[in-house]
Amino acid sequence: MKKALTPLALVFVSLILFSCKPKPHDPLAGSSREDKNGWIYIHLQGSPHDIGYQHGYLVSKEIDTMLKILQYYLPSSSGKDWAFYRGAAQRFLWKKIDKEYQDEIKGIVSGLEAHGMKYDTLDIAAMNAYYELPGYYVPTLMNKEKPGSGDNRAPGNCSAFIATGSFTKDHKIVIAHNNWTDYIVGEHWNVIADIKPEKGNPILMDTGPGFIHSGDDFLVTKSGLVITETTITQFKGYDTTKTPEFVRARRAAQYANSIDDVVKIMTTDNNGGYANDWLIGDTKTNEVAKLELGLKNYKVWRSKDTAFIGSNFAIDPKLIKEETTFDVNDKTTSPNARRKRMEQLVQVDYKGKLDDATGKTIEGDTHDALNNKDAYNRCVIDGHVEEDPLGCKEFNEGPFFPMGAVQGKVATADQAGKMQFWAHMGHPGGADFLAGPFLKKHPEYFKTQGKYLRDMKAYPWTLFSSK
Repeated sequence: MKKALTPLALVFVSLILFSCKPKPHDPLAGSSREDKNGWIYIHLQGSPHDIGYQHGYLVSKEIDTMLKILQYYLPSSSGKDWAFYRGAAQRFLWKKIDKEYQDEIKGIVSGLEAHGMKYDTLDIAAMNAYYELPGYYVPTLMNKEKPGSGDNRAPGNCSAFIATGSFTKDHKIVIAHNNWTDYIVGEHWNVIADIKPEKGNPILMDTGPGFIHSGDDFLVTKSGLVITETTITQFKGYDTTKTPEFVRARRAAQYANSIDDVVKIMTTDNNGGYANDWLIGDTKTNEVAKLELGLKNYKVWRSKDTAFIGSNFAIDPKLIKEETTFDVNDKTTSPNARRKRMEQLVQVDYKGKLDDATGKTIEGDTHDALNNKDAYNRCVIDGHVEEDPLGCKEFNEGPFFPMGAVQGKVATADQAGKMQFWAHMGHPGGADFLAGPFLKKHPEYFKTQGKYLRDMKAYPWTLFSSK
């Protein structure tokens, strides 16, 4: 005959069973947010879904704002409404997104839902394709529907360089970049994402709220790679059957361990979206590379003693001829004027002196090499199209259009080795953009931008580090 357990024994057994019960999973465990000098620093870690949940939860208000801006702005800037972009995400984007990143996007949606926000995976996927859908897919679609109607003035965003060997102060890699874009969007491009995934390499990158990739592309990884890019102006071509650029860019950031890896990932199943000149450095070997990637063509240059620059110009004659309408001989364009200034600064004036300090100076430079004077206009590295009476025709921007450099980043090899880089929110040269006075002076932009265009203050350079 079995004896019944005493009350004391029952309490003891209950305590054992309770202690063995698994604790509820906390998707926010280990994550954090810190607001500093105009930036939102977020630390994300764990499974793909957890990383997404943390992102969506910690930056919910900013993601909500970005989505509302795109829904408001894209109909006037691209001729297509948000339902069109959601449809594109459903028709061909979503199925080409790796499951890992689908799960991360689902996590972002869950994080937003925790704050009562009603968005879905199509919203987040379409937002991540913000650069490639309006600037590449829409013109290609228009041209198919009505040949000759497609406007292939793909955006010209960013001024950047990467250097090594005799060009830098310590003969190690230095990389720098500033992001050019429409202020209505770019003033919200203020997230520093520190990501520690379950698989692949930890990443420290600048990005926009809700993006699983950098987007404007500046990042350092635990594998020793540093990566940035500038777009190829007036590029044409897009293949909806291939893998989106934002997916390949995130893969390269997370899984590449060498320059060869980056080239392979970016060129495999390439859809031509957001065609760029990628500047890549491997701090393990002190080698840098330039990958000029179109849809039909790509070319790679590599060296351990050089300085590559980017200001939205292509240099491969075959790619230029077959895939762009950019006039390489027109000295008055923004890309060509900035190229002249970048070559002077990076390859002549600061040769042998390039470091994080000179990198900051270069990215904030406002000397117009076309007219040989200091100015705020389309021709300077720290662009100010909002003050240019000619606008920027090659970017399809009219006179005084509110766009230009919205932030900057710089890193040395030693800083990258510590998973660090410098970041500056607002014009790297230190000028503020004030929306009220601008709209009063240029009321022609009030109808299409007035609801969301805000002040863009210039903050101090700030060093960010991975946790």
